[in-house]
Amino acid sequence: MCGIVGVLGNHEVAPILVEALKRLEYRGYDSAGIATVNHGRLDRRRAVGKLVNLSDLLVHDPLAGKAGIGHTRWATHGAATVVNAHPHRSGPVAVVHNGIIENFRELRAEMTAAGMSCETETDTETVVMLARHYMDAGMAPREAAVATLRRLDGAFALLFLFDGEEDLMIAARKGSPLAIGHGDGEMFVGSDAIALAPMTDRITYLEEGDYAFVTREGAEIHDIDGRRANREVVRIQLDQTRIEKAGYKHFMAKEIAEQPVVLADAIKHYTTGGTINLPDGLDFAALDRVTIVACGTAYYAGLTAKYWFESLAGLPCEVDIASEFRYREPPMPAKSYAIFVSQSGETADTLAALRYSDGKVEKIVSVVNVPTSSIARESDLSLPILAGVEVGVASTKAFTCQLTALLLLALKAARDRGRIDDAGLARHLADLATLPGLMNQTLSREPVIATMAAALAEAQDVLFLGRGPMFPLALEGALKLKEISYIHAEGYASGELKHGPIALIDKTVPVVVFAPSDGLFDKTVSNMQEVMARHGKVLLVTDGKGAKTAGEGTWSVLSMPDCPELLAPILYALPAQLLAYHAAVAKGTDVDQPRNLAKSVTVE
Repeated sequence: MCGIVGVLGNHEVAPILVEALKRLEYRGYDSAGIATVNHGRLDRRRAVGKLVNLSDLLVHDPLAGKAGIGHTRWATHGAATVVNAHPHRSGPVAVVHNGIIENFRELRAEMTAAGMSCETETDTETVVMLARHYMDAGMAPREAAVATLRRLDGAFALLFLFDGEEDLMIAARKGSPLAIGHGDGEMFVGSDAIALAPMTDRITYLEEGDYAFVTREGAEIHDIDGRRANREVVRIQLDQTRIEKAGYKHFMAKEIAEQPVVLADAIKHYTTGGTINLPDGLDFAALDRVTIVACGTAYYAGLTAKYWFESLAGLPCEVDIASEFRYREPPMPAKSYAIFVSQSGETADTLAALRYSDGKVEKIVSVVNVPTSSIARESDLSLPILAGVEVGVASTKAFTCQLTALLLLALKAARDRGRIDDAGLARHLADLATLPGLMNQTLSREPVIATMAAALAEAQDVLFLGRGPMFPLALEGALKLKEISYIHAEGYASGELKHGPIALIDKTVPVVVFAPSDGLFDKTVSNMQEVMARHGKVLLVTDGKGAKTAGEGTWSVLSMPDCPELLAPILYALPAQLLAYHAAVAKGTDVDQPRNLAKSVTVE
């Protein structure tokens, strides 16, 4: 959500800034801009819409300079307009900002009373107004920036650039990630290491409350109390091939297709023969409860894991939406683990819930895709899901990798609690090793799924049904469809159909039913028959046995490979993803960057 980049370089920075911002497009945005200092003069260019609009503007109205900052904005305060686009400027100060300044109204009123006028509807403008106010009072840029930071409430990543200062950027982080990149006589700042990857592999992550004076010689970092702080320089390794489309039309298509490979990598990393290799210090034997907290797709992964923890390990499991969790002040047993699931590891609500849980539980565990992220660093133990960079806003391979990591945790809990023996664990892991092959078989059915999705794309409303672990998958299937195709979709537990949703059923409403041949199959089929009796159009997703038993009279049947019952939620995620993807393609929507959405949600 929003993207920041800054460069103190040895070459013209405008093209470098734009190229870096392109690497942050996956985060979601609706306007973009850059500012530079050239021969001591601060100037900026901004445009609404995609980065190509900013690139076009820079062709006709170039911006010179070897020091600059850039931003992609996802609108919160104020519409997506040029005036509201970043960088914001007031006199000698320009700023780019991720997050929300919660006390901006109070600060705006104070600055207005001091004789300044507002130009935008944004909260960010108060930052530059306040910094200018301090500079007008005689403060140097460094002093003014620090004084400004001390007045701000909320969550933010900020990057300041000043008129007359061609060798200075000031970076600050509170609740929103920011990283400093080290080059050879050059320095870089970014909200995401991906943006900096082509320029440097040496990164320093600012910690909560840090601010830094960045020059071409290096970064002078101070902690929240103003003390000099030493922060580690780490080397990052990003697989550049996973940030390219590699011949696919969309990143989402590529990432769906990558799932057999990344799942195989994750399984190989975390298992050896019939044993699980998880970080030391995990022992579920004496726990009273596990609490899983997440948002969006990661929350649905948590709901699926609830079935595994309770059925396999006999361990009570509570699953909470992160944005609601801490506000109800839930009691947390001391003999419990809190597990936080996040693709980016920077999800603001999930990070806030983690901090609420700190000190209340025996251990904080994170399941993340970015091992250097804030959530990973603030956890007692972190399990990287090893999905690789995921660019498409709609999560696909990260979801199935999250499920796999959570399943391994549940199997570890089952073994620790004596619910399965070594032989039973080995059997489950042998089944898990077959999953990449089953995924390849499922992906071979993509042409059939695309035809089904084209018909689905004509609907205005779609229902998804499932029982047991297929219920969270129904929620996930509905989410995927609505977020990239903009078709209204809802997921329900099949048994809830008679308690209200069946009122929506008619011949215009397709109903996607996930029903592998498991212990709940017959009950799911009964609910499906209730739909068909009311002229509902059923798309049944099942295995060969299920298709033979219940396929008659349905609108369409997608026959899946036979798979172990435990793995069905992971395998059946693929047709859910492909249905959404091909429906969106049929409708012509922006698959990778759907409207109003952002990949990394770093504000509440």
